[in-house]
Amino acid sequence: MKNIRVRFAPSPTGPLHIGNLRTALFNYLFAKKNKGSFIIRFEDTDKERYIKASEKHILNSLKWCGIQADEGPDHGNYGPYRQSKRKHIYKKYVKYLLKKNYAYYAFESKDELKKIRTEYKDQGKLFLYNYSTRNKLKNSFNKFYYNQIKNKKTKYIIRLNVPVSKTIKVYDLLRGNISINSNVIDDKVLVKSDGNVTYHLANVIDDHLMKITHVIKGEEWISSFPILHLLYYYFNWKMPKFIHLPLILNSFGQGKLSKSNYKNLNIPILPIKWKDLCGYRELGYFPEALLNMLALFGWNPGGHKEIFSFKELIATFSLKDINFSSARFDKKKIDWINHRHLQSRSINELIRLVKLCLNEKQIYFNNDKTIKQIILRIRSQCTFVYQIIEKAIYFFKKPNLKKNYIKKQIINIKRTKKILFLIIEWFNNYDKNNLKLLRLFLAKLAFKKNINIHYLLKLLRLSLVGKLVGLEILFIITKLKTQDIIKRICNVILCLN
Repeated sequence: MKNIRVRFAPSPTGPLHIGNLRTALFNYLFAKKNKGSFIIRFEDTDKERYIKASEKHILNSLKWCGIQADEGPDHGNYGPYRQSKRKHIYKKYVKYLLKKNYAYYAFESKDELKKIRTEYKDQGKLFLYNYSTRNKLKNSFNKFYYNQIKNKKTKYIIRLNVPVSKTIKVYDLLRGNISINSNVIDDKVLVKSDGNVTYHLANVIDDHLMKITHVIKGEEWISSFPILHLLYYYFNWKMPKFIHLPLILNSFGQGKLSKSNYKNLNIPILPIKWKDLCGYRELGYFPEALLNMLALFGWNPGGHKEIFSFKELIATFSLKDINFSSARFDKKKIDWINHRHLQSRSINELIRLVKLCLNEKQIYFNNDKTIKQIILRIRSQCTFVYQIIEKAIYFFKKPNLKKNYIKKQIINIKRTKKILFLIIEWFNNYDKNNLKLLRLFLAKLAFKKNINIHYLLKLLRLSLVGKLVGLEILFIITKLKTQDIIKRICNVILCLN
């Protein structure tokens, strides 16, 4: 395939949802696999719902994921890439549709249309603004009404003139041939009363002028497919190839994944943070793991391989491998994928990420050798980088001892304090890294005091870690400074006072 051009065209009316991110991903993978162009275009003509910060959130989300545009709001030869800046382009195409009677003026207000719909509903009917009703309403087809107001400054919208009793045939690369009778289609609004064109018209004009070859978007847009087909037919333009992606369902497989799923089921739905909603980035996921998961929601290249790097996704991706059925979101699956991506990261990259996390906590620890040894021992237990730090925090800062907890672990306070002083004395006089000598000291101390050596190791662990979990105690001792070991033991003694 040559000159592949695809676009991701979000509406900046809110944060970027992972369903829309998957759409961007599939467009990007298809373009890169075929050495084509990936374009970002903002559909920002809905001024009532437009949110300025939304555009920034969308671009930052894509940037975090490594999805870079070949053309977009800041660069490209087919701009502007914001529909609000393309009004002058749309005008001549609107005039053409009106001249050819492919579109017409309509003058009903929102309140009037609402009243009409309510009346139909009360009669158990569904109101469609089309061939069956248009002659009775306030529009160009009602010659009596139109002649009365055409020279007055009256607010109007422009609607598509859908033909009567025609079979509209469209083709989707995933679903095949789709046929629909034109009589069940609304005369969709093409130009709103504020002069802004709607999604249907702007999309067709922009995709044509930007030479888009393939349109890849969610199946929620499939109802508008026949409208787009009509517009391409009216303009006598070649239609791009379309593919409508299956939905991502919530964890129960009932309904589309939505904002309510985050609040009720603790399912992340955003790539990065938006207001009070945390994204996958803030929760510690790798962007590659998120993209890996999203790719598997609706795409299967065959075989048993499930872990893909970004480069592998590009090399493997094909539209032919997209599934027809919707995919159910699985939180455990994304966690497992992130775990696998963490295990495959180079040790140098993990050292960098651990240090970055420590710096965010205002902990500055620059002993890369120690961090490396900690990572090698802990990462198999971890799904996220921050868990490496959580499980090994005692290497980087002294534990916050809980007095009551410490006392519960002690058999005889007075006797234990004496033992701890003896241990301090040993660390003051001998090399902590001489583990053979340390083992011998602990064995002799246990024998002399007639206590189990495991109790001594338990005391050391309580002192150095603050609880009874963690890596091998002798390994911990070799990685802490002698003065820090002594201070921590002293803190346990203070808890016993």
